[in-house]
Amino acid sequence: MSEQDQPLKEIRSVWGQSEAEVIKSLLESHGITCLFRGRVLQSIYPMTVDGLGEIKIFVTEKDYDAALTVLSELPKPEEIEDFEKDGDEGV
Repeated sequence: MSEQDQPLKEIRSVWGQSEAEVIKSLLESHGITCLFRGRVLQSIYPMTVDGLGEIKIFVTEKDYDAALTVLSELPKPEEIEDFEKDGDEGV
């Protein structure tokens, strides 16, 4: 079965093209191909309303576990906020 014929699984859902592109770059740097599915309205209207800006990211079933591992290593939003606060103290 070729990679194109493999079933897809949703790995993450995000609220903007830029965040989706960062995740795509990260996964691809680990050899994991991903696809986006979402509504294109966010490219016309730069805001999210009622889920219109949601982008779902999919990987093949064979890459799903590896993708979860890669994404689990990303810092959590609160860790980023803590880092930014700690960085401000030295200024």
